[in-house]
Amino acid sequence: MIVRLLIAALTPLFPDEAYYWEWSRHLAAGYFDHPPAVAWLIAAGTALLGPTSLGVRLGAVIAGTGAIGCMVAIAKRLGGDEAGLRAALLLLCMPFVIPGLAVATTDAPALFAIAAALLCVVAAVDPSSGAATSAAWWIAAGAALGMGLLAKLTVGIVGAAIGTALLIRPSLRRQLRTRGPWLAVLGAAIIATPLIWWNAHHDWISVRFQLSHGLGAPKRGSVVGRELSLLGSQFALVTPGIFVLALASAWQSLTADPAAADGWRNGARDGRFVLAAIGSIVFAFFVYSALRRPVEANWPAPALLAVIPLAAAASPPLLRRLWRSSVAIGACLVLIALVQLALPILPLPASRDPVARAYGWSALAMAVDSTARASESRQRVWLGADRYQDAAEIALHAPGNPTVFALNLGGRRNQYELWPSFAQSASRGDGLVVALDTGSSDVAERLRPHFAVARSAGRVALTRASDTVSVRQLWSFVGWRGSWPTGSPGRR
Repeated sequence: MIVRLLIAALTPLFPDEAYYWEWSRHLAAGYFDHPPAVAWLIAAGTALLGPTSLGVRLGAVIAGTGAIGCMVAIAKRLGGDEAGLRAALLLLCMPFVIPGLAVATTDAPALFAIAAALLCVVAAVDPSSGAATSAAWWIAAGAALGMGLLAKLTVGIVGAAIGTALLIRPSLRRQLRTRGPWLAVLGAAIIATPLIWWNAHHDWISVRFQLSHGLGAPKRGSVVGRELSLLGSQFALVTPGIFVLALASAWQSLTADPAAADGWRNGARDGRFVLAAIGSIVFAFFVYSALRRPVEANWPAPALLAVIPLAAAASPPLLRRLWRSSVAIGACLVLIALVQLALPILPLPASRDPVARAYGWSALAMAVDSTARASESRQRVWLGADRYQDAAEIALHAPGNPTVFALNLGGRRNQYELWPSFAQSASRGDGLVVALDTGSSDVAERLRPHFAVARSAGRVALTRASDTVSVRQLWSFVGWRGSWPTGSPGRR
């Protein structure tokens, strides 16, 4: 946690983090892209520490630490103290955990909720738990899943996987004849009610977005390329050795004889089967998703929460074959990732370095602000960008954290469509300074007829260590005529 706090404080905010920070300035029960938990956490952190990198990320670091604690607790429950220690060591050797859970995204609260739910489920199916104790664990699992749904809609896949796992195994099927699992479903639905209400009043916009985002019409690339990309991304986030160890331990748990004396603690057999089934089902879902759309590296993370404790508590022969090499490779990759965060050492151009995407925004925001102050407009001058990521970063870094509009003339739909647009906020005669991608001259041409004056205001390079990440073209528009491009979501 200390390492992640240092990363959170010293690394500039990435564009999506700035976007979620903008959400925290408009608190609601839901948003275009995701449920509200990430915005709520950011609002709490910035209330304590202001709109700083650490303030924005504080809630994510705490939630990520909670997720790790739950995973260690699961491993300890399955295999004792030694398994818990091995789980902690495995997690230290995963790039996704050390740098990954230091950033303010929807993953940290969602993974905390999932890990807590899995811990409760493993305890609930333990044969040594009495009926009342099992029901209490199920209720806690439902509450955790409900809170997870307030963080990320894909938590619902985990809930479905839990139900499927109970149906597969006869000894677990008996759980469905008790009240516990059904109380869990009811509790999850009650806690997720704010999100359901918000979506019902916004045409189910975030539900439809997520379905199209993950399961929409086939998009760029080939099926083989997307599947290989999914596998490669897991190797990068989890490391190859730990990923193989997790898969092998999941297979061992799925195929083990329930009555065999295999070294696992009493009462752990049903728990490890549940975890292996959940991990397999969730990962299989994203393998299917990759048949249609590119799968982002972090999406299958819930599957890892289920199988990493299994890897830590696996039988000795499996551990002896894979343990040392997995930990050694993982430790090396984590160290490389940490150094890359502080100093670009990998032979990557900045334009292809994921870390570099966090750099250069302060310079852009100051250039936009200076252009606005130098505008010849005699009325108010507003700030904007076409891409929502650019708009959020400018708002975060510009003096006074002003309102910045995402024009959405060329990018994908996003939360800015649900907030007042420039055309809904400005008055005739107002000015607008816009930051555009250098290849977005068509956006400037679409805006030109709606202002009395339109001129290029120079270019700004976003750089990291003197290496250019990307370039933005600034445009200054003066004398708004009251109209707006047709077909734009921001049209008055």
